[in-house]
Amino acid sequence: MTYTCIDVSDALPIIENDATVVDIRDQASYQQSHINNAILLNNDNVQEFIEQADKSKPVVVCCYHGNSSKGAAEYLAAQGFQAVYSLNGGFSQWSAMFPEQCELGV
Repeated sequence: MTYTCIDVSDALPIIENDATVVDIRDQASYQQSHINNAILLNNDNVQEFIEQADKSKPVVVCCYHGNSSKGAAEYLAAQGFQAVYSLNGGFSQWSAMFPEQCELGV
């Protein structure tokens, strides 16, 4: 299994079509703002996520600028997720293009 890098404009229809969005930024950044319905994923909860998530649903991994998400996407793909995407440009580009698709707080 592998992952695919995807631009924010291409990610929007995937996310709107019930993909799981995981945000791997730090908790303070996540709490400030994140993609609608994104799950904060870190070392404390990643194993639980892997065990409980529907691996047939697409997963979009979001970080700050689209670099760290590649490693996380590769890891999730190796855990059996069938369609894993790394968001090019990360949350910074997503929030610039789709501010209405972002929510504040937890």
